[in-house]
Amino acid sequence: MKNITIKVDRHRDEEVICFIFEKDIQLIEILKTKLNARWSVTKKYWYLPISKFSLRKSFYAFNGIAWLDIKNLPHLSNEDESQIDILQEKERFEKWLSFKRYSPNTIKTYTDALVVFLNFFNHKPVSQLTNDDVVLFVNQYILKQKFSFSYQNQIVNALKLYFREVRKSKIEVESLQRPRREHKLPNVLSKEEVKAILQAPTNIKHRTMLSLIYACGLRRSELLNLKIGDVDSKRHMLIIRHSKGYKDRQVPISDKTIDMLREYYKMFRPKIWLFEGQKIAEKYSERSLEQILKKALLKARIAKPVTLHWLRHSYATHLLESGTDLRYIQELLGHKSSKTTEIYTHVSQKSLQNIKSPFDDL
Repeated sequence: MKNITIKVDRHRDEEVICFIFEKDIQLIEILKTKLNARWSVTKKYWYLPISKFSLRKSFYAFNGIAWLDIKNLPHLSNEDESQIDILQEKERFEKWLSFKRYSPNTIKTYTDALVVFLNFFNHKPVSQLTNDDVVLFVNQYILKQKFSFSYQNQIVNALKLYFREVRKSKIEVESLQRPRREHKLPNVLSKEEVKAILQAPTNIKHRTMLSLIYACGLRRSELLNLKIGDVDSKRHMLIIRHSKGYKDRQVPISDKTIDMLREYYKMFRPKIWLFEGQKIAEKYSERSLEQILKKALLKARIAKPVTLHWLRHSYATHLLESGTDLRYIQELLGHKSSKTTEIYTHVSQKSLQNIKSPFDDL
């Protein structure tokens, strides 16, 4: 990691905070845009008037990019010392999660959750936090601001890992309770709605991307992480590597899907990733994919708040309605537990429509 030494100096009869480091374009850009620092031609360093300097802001600006050496600063406020402690704990947790090979998304989610929790108790040393503080945080922060069940669950998961594996402190992690599960039904589109969405894009790449999500029940990240070699046309299989939980799986693909992929490939000739952005060998972005769906919904005149995951839900539900065994659907979706897959039985028309209301016998 890059290093920046921060110290006090006098420049033009003014006390300033100066940033000393080896020339680096990324660090200079942060100093200019995020901290509004100025360059001294005579002193050869970037600086700020001491009245405009915030150690907290500096730490967040360089978080994950550079290490700040502050031993030459004469004094720190209680707030600054607290922020240093929090960022150091975040870094410790981040290193542990990386060592355990958690996914980048999980690392970000868990470390962000930890920072929110520690900031809530920035007046209290981390070593003194207890289970009662966790309960207080849930009541005064999560419930008060009406955050979701899943967010509360993420917080508890993060805290359990952090206090058990990193801090090994007095918080009794096994007694931390997750919230009761929220049982929401998956959002499912009719086959007619799916067809309208998939036929809406005129760009063959866009149409192929949306179609493959539905045709194979893919998560957004799974689609974007596909490489050219993951399409096994001879065996009629799509290989999905390092999916959720770092699991690999295979999904059957039909002749119709293979023909669509071949037509797309001949036109775009991707180099590494099956779907690449504007730059050669660059993975297609999540945001761009979401925009494709948004435009398709407008063109198909579907007003529902459809997300890409709705196509995956629809794939599973339509399979169930066509008579596919639930165990096979679990394998195709890459679900660890059959209970996760069983939720589709609650939205399957075939299952529900066979039920006769007693009202009809009156």
